[in-house]
Amino acid sequence: MPERAAPKRAAAEPGAPEPRSPGIVLGFDFGQRRIGVACGESVSRTASPLGIVPVGSQGPRWDAIDALMRAWRPSSVVVGLPYSVDGSESAVTGAARRFAREFGARYKTSVQLVDERYSSLEAETRLKEARESGLRKRRVAKADVDATAACIIVERWLTKTT
Repeated sequence: MPERAAPKRAAAEPGAPEPRSPGIVLGFDFGQRRIGVACGESVSRTASPLGIVPVGSQGPRWDAIDALMRAWRPSSVVVGLPYSVDGSESAVTGAARRFAREFGARYKTSVQLVDERYSSLEAETRLKEARESGLRKRRVAKADVDATAACIIVERWLTKTT
């Protein structure tokens, strides 16, 4: 997963929280095996897929999320909430809510929940069109779909909030 170079800044007091980067949004497409990750920017209202965080029997790889939080220092975090087509909740919806609560508690930050219905379908369509147009050379993997779905979740949130 790509990381950006951290800007140079004065040393903080030990134990002091990391300053947040204004306008940076990290988005997560929660899944039982993979969590897609994207980064957005509130001024341009654009987002880019970053990759995935694996989920194992013990839950998400929090060390990978720690690295993302250190690298991007987001001012906002959004998690997709997977509803059924009819708008009802499922077992995965509850798991996504638990992930968001744990995320907020771990990083002492507010986590916004976004309806992610059809985000994976939209991601597959975007990636397929990019491949057909020649913009994308390699085949589309499930991880690509998850990261692009996270991108769509961030874009939806940015559209509603800015």
